[in-house]
Amino acid sequence: MCPRTKEQNEHIRTQRREQILDAAARAYFRTGGSFDIRDVAREAELGYGTVYHYYPNRHLLIEDVLDSGFERCELALAEWAHLDGRIPDERQVLLYCKALLRLWQSDARAYLVYKMAAEYYAGLPYKDRLPAQRRFMERLYVPLQSITQRNDDSVDHLLAVLVGCCGLHYYAGTSELDVDRIAQLAMQAITKEP
Repeated sequence: MCPRTKEQNEHIRTQRREQILDAAARAYFRTGGSFDIRDVAREAELGYGTVYHYYPNRHLLIEDVLDSGFERCELALAEWAHLDGRIPDERQVLLYCKALLRLWQSDARAYLVYKMAAEYYAGLPYKDRLPAQRRFMERLYVPLQSITQRNDDSVDHLLAVLVGCCGLHYYAGTSELDVDRIAQLAMQAITKEP
């Protein structure tokens, strides 16, 4: 048997890191944010020492979970905005709501970014809250506000509907979200129609 190449080892490290980050996001929802490295190891079906090798404490782990979640959300927003170069109407905003829900349903890290934003990143150490809030506002909230062309609290309500309903998937164990219905409810927050 030949030893692994440097590239193979790097690929394995990347896969393991992703496995740990996914498990940490799921553990966050299962424990209400009070997980430790052992919970993540159990969720990832890895040894404690393996997880500890990559992340010696939960704060570094949460930092990387959020960072990767931000990247995924920013990419989704950029891809959506790029697909339609004209000024979006309500139909395009509805499509974005659906895309965001689908992303969150399949990606706990992406959902965690918005979930924690709704809670003003209270689960983070105090020194990390403001940078996370700033990143959320600058890279996700303000662009969405611009896309929807709303300067009032409509975007807050739209996101509250989306985040709350997606929470059913993670906290109540709902297997599939009714994406169409939830997106329609979120749009009512913007249009203020019953």
